[in-house]
Amino acid sequence: MNAESVSGPARRAEKTTYREALREALREALRTDGRVFLMGEDVGRYGGCFGVSLGLLEEFGPERIRDTPLSESAFVGAGIGAALSGLRPVVEIMTVNFSLLALDQILNNAATLLHMSGGQLNVPLVIRMTTGAGRQLAAQHSHSLEGWYAHIPGIRVVAPATLDDARHMLASALADPDPVLVFEHGSLYNSAGEPDPDVRSVDLDHAAVRRPGTDVSLITYGGSLPKALAAGDALAAEGVSAEVVDLRSLRPLDEATVLASVARTHRAVVVDEAWRSGSLAAEVSARIAEQVFYELDAPVERVCSAEVPIPYARQLEQAALPQVGDIVAAARRTVS
Repeated sequence: MNAESVSGPARRAEKTTYREALREALREALRTDGRVFLMGEDVGRYGGCFGVSLGLLEEFGPERIRDTPLSESAFVGAGIGAALSGLRPVVEIMTVNFSLLALDQILNNAATLLHMSGGQLNVPLVIRMTTGAGRQLAAQHSHSLEGWYAHIPGIRVVAPATLDDARHMLASALADPDPVLVFEHGSLYNSAGEPDPDVRSVDLDHAAVRRPGTDVSLITYGGSLPKALAAGDALAAEGVSAEVVDLRSLRPLDEATVLASVARTHRAVVVDEAWRSGSLAAEVSARIAEQVFYELDAPVERVCSAEVPIPYARQLEQAALPQVGDIVAAARRTVS
């Protein structure tokens, strides 16, 4: 799964949640590196809007866990300054739509300073934010803007979708000398399971084949991974072997893993919760068409959200988002 492991006898893992895995990653970073600190809205006394930093203020104090005013531009800018000064800040933006208020800092400062300084100024900044829909938070809090940020040179964009990635991606992000944006899908926080106790680190450069298959490649990331895996199970019951590829890193894309998968299966379905027009799914589809066109036995299918602001009403929200049935139907079209 493109993760480094340690040898030794198998150990039984304790069941945990995605939220707890993220919290343990933060705790480990704060314990092992005095330069690391967390800052953002409600990360301290409240424990984070989604409970990720619960208890960290009591453990590490207000110098390391810093509640900020409601000004994304100000505290992202402060994070950039701290990174330039030699610290390792982790900035939490409550939800992805609020990151638009800091877009000038991310696009014009964090992403460009290394280039504009002739390689003299690294910005080792990690920005975490919640993304995605499916929780009835209405149009202003249900965006999937990862593809927007994946368009920007000078930053790395990752989307942990599993417990192991949630637990170990942060350490790799903090070790990166350049800005890293971590997108955590809100639907994953309560997901639970047993992490692999032998996985001690995760790289940020490679996609992962989460399910091997021979008939069609289901290519996705983040909160859509569980849906793609469920679609793989449904297709298996029909005699269709689906390979599921988790992109994990959205910038840079590990196109080698994607193209190798399509070359094996000769069919591709790209699942992306973002809107279809100008989406990351469009970029992945274009690269497949550019580089392995003659391997394809069917046109590339895309399963994306409806081109509307995400509705609040539960039934309308579910209708607007990619669902397991939509992925299965797209896969069927490629193999029919």
